[in-house]
Amino acid sequence: MTIGILGGGQLGYMLALAGYPLGLHFRFLDPSPQAPVGRIAHRVTAEYSDLDALEKFAHGLELVTYEFENVPVEAARFLTKHVSVYPSPEALEAAQDRLSEKKLFQKLGIATASFAEVSSANDLEAAVKKIGLPAVLKTRRMGYDGKGQWVLRTPEDVQRVKAEFSQAALLLEDFVAFQRELSILAVRSRSGETAFYPLVENHHRNGILRLAVAPAPKLSAALQKAGERAAERVLQELNYVGVLAIEFF
Repeated sequence: MTIGILGGGQLGYMLALAGYPLGLHFRFLDPSPQAPVGRIAHRVTAEYSDLDALEKFAHGLELVTYEFENVPVEAARFLTKHVSVYPSPEALEAAQDRLSEKKLFQKLGIATASFAEVSSANDLEAAVKKIGLPAVLKTRRMGYDGKGQWVLRTPEDVQRVKAEFSQAALLLEDFVAFQRELSILAVRSRSGETAFYPLVENHHRNGILRLAVAPAPKLSAALQKAGERAAERVLQELNYVGVLAIEFF
């Protein structure tokens, strides 16, 4: 069985190394000729927008997945014409936009921090009045490892950010004084079978995950069940196939 993977970075590298002992084969597509997976697997060097390359890439594959959440949705959607893509483009699209994520969780009855959409400097003023301070301003897309985030504690912080305001779509969230961050890993098969791993406790430094303790200390059955219920709702709503991680505060 040959699996296609969009993206050829370190996560794809580790995915292939985990799959080889299971008898799986891999083909990657990545725009960079230096993508590290070229050392261990067949790599197609092409832009995600190159439809001819995507069509050739899909030939002979059992299915396609992706190694990171910022693969263009259009590429995944195009590939569904030629091969099964898991998780679905709909799931990928929801994961790429923090506002879409929040609205999905609200629909499913999963608690989130209070939030407001921000698309202009005037929106920021209105959002601060609604949410209050302290708050966290985030880009809706592409933020990771603490990038694309600003903690606003005072009116002066708000004015400073307004002066530097970009045209990127943003989201203002209530600042959560949390005790710890926990994550759950959930898995759903093509036939709908699900499995859940024990909650893990995450430790960050400078916005970057440095350590995950598994299972989380002081993990109660009620806490584990709450995490599983939230993940189950997302899996079912998106008809999700693959591995899903959700972080909780």
